[in-house]
Amino acid sequence: MIVDLSHKIAAGVLTRSAEIESLGLLGNTGTYLDAPYHYHADRADLAHLPLERLVNVSITIVRAFGRTSVTAADLGDPDRLWGRAVLVHTGWAHHWATSRYLDLDCPHLAADAVDKLVDANAALVGIDSLNIDDPTDPKRPAHQRLLGADIPIIEHLTNLESVPDTGARLTAIPAPVRAMASFPVRAVAVYNGSGLSDVS
Repeated sequence: MIVDLSHKIAAGVLTRSAEIESLGLLGNTGTYLDAPYHYHADRADLAHLPLERLVNVSITIVRAFGRTSVTAADLGDPDRLWGRAVLVHTGWAHHWATSRYLDLDCPHLAADAVDKLVDANAALVGIDSLNIDDPTDPKRPAHQRLLGADIPIIEHLTNLESVPDTGARLTAIPAPVRAMASFPVRAVAVYNGSGLSDVS
């Protein structure tokens, strides 16, 4: 099975001529990845991200449906996080393209969850919400600490309910733009079997 985890980028940013299409967008359009360079100028930009963190990475899904602050306790055993793409399923993607999606009480990672992910050497961390941090917290612990540990972040994921808790693999590659920190990705989860129960 192949599951598309990226929101569609809506028309309005696209133009088309008889010869070539032109696209104008911000780096944080749709489902996008933040490279460490986003918060740390001495860390990897989009062009220097290690591909082993982005291609065919084992996924662990954290089910945190209905949570506002996702804590370390919600992440479970650290062994299930080690070296994996940890994707946090909150259900907030259901509000995509509505005014509710932009509300500041959106789900996010608590500081203790961030520390646990760093300690577990997560390959990548993603969430199906507006922001991986509490938008009202200027300290931005998830961005500061995850990116400071060279762990890329993906925000605005979708369809995580269609991915098994374990057994799937993630590929999510941004364009390799130098001196740029954020860019849309086509994030895809792949697993064997026709249903979630088929995957161990």
